[in-house]
Amino acid sequence: MKTKLIFFVLMLVTVSSYAQQDAQYTQYMYNPININPAYAGSREALSIFGLHRTQWVGLDGAPVTNAASIHTPIENTNIGIGLSFVNDKIGPSDQNNISVDFSYTVPTSETFQLSFGLKATADLLNIDYTKLNIYNPSDPRFQNNVDNKFSPNIGAGIYFHSDQTYIGLSVPNFLETKHYDDNSTSVAQERLHYYFMAGHVFDLSYDVKFKPSLLTKVVQGAPLQVDLSANFLFFDKLTLGAAYRWSAAVSGMAGFQVSDAIFVGYAYDAESTKLANYNSGSHEIFLRFELFRNYDRMITPRFF
Repeated sequence: MKTKLIFFVLMLVTVSSYAQQDAQYTQYMYNPININPAYAGSREALSIFGLHRTQWVGLDGAPVTNAASIHTPIENTNIGIGLSFVNDKIGPSDQNNISVDFSYTVPTSETFQLSFGLKATADLLNIDYTKLNIYNPSDPRFQNNVDNKFSPNIGAGIYFHSDQTYIGLSVPNFLETKHYDDNSTSVAQERLHYYFMAGHVFDLSYDVKFKPSLLTKVVQGAPLQVDLSANFLFFDKLTLGAAYRWSAAVSGMAGFQVSDAIFVGYAYDAESTKLANYNSGSHEIFLRFELFRNYDRMITPRFF
């Protein structure tokens, strides 16, 4: 029997100061543009990416995330542009983010480049209280749904990278927007999210490459999140790896380069907390399609 996520209800409608969390991804290393606008255009291709994540399968109201993005460098310039979309459903809430990303890249050596990025976001929040099991239906807080509550935001990031190494810092949303106010009680309020990511590709042999990576997220009102991952690339085709989310989950990942243009991937998360007793894990799939890639500049297959 599916378990009702009472704690989601408490987070959304009863706490006095709730920090709206950004969507979570296990395979963040394949599409960092959602958290760092400086990534736009860095793959030297028109890159189209789509992802579906179903979290905590078996729990009613558990998060379901759909994300899509497209970004490209502008030919004969140092500019990259991108457009991304994220739909995140949690319990009675349905949130849509549409972002425009801009990057400017400065070569710092023969192998490394430093990119600066800006992000402009439009956020639309919906909360349908009819999806809740409400103890007191006459409670005035639950009488009026939230319908397409619009909130703008801006963000920025830096991305230092070569064909084998990357380091990034970003804050995708600078404005601590109150999406919804009820009698001076803020619900679904944005908080600053600080991201740090890093990774490096090691050539273990001609046919095997290894890339450890790291993502950390700091946000007021939530525990520090640390994601550690390790991926192996075999024969420039098959990727296998594992990840650990600090005090939260362990994951297995697999990917396959179907053609020069198409890469597909899958990840499974198993909870390492008591929540594992109430769900059967999380699933994440993605597809990346690329055009006009400049192979002459590639030293090693790009994991990022």
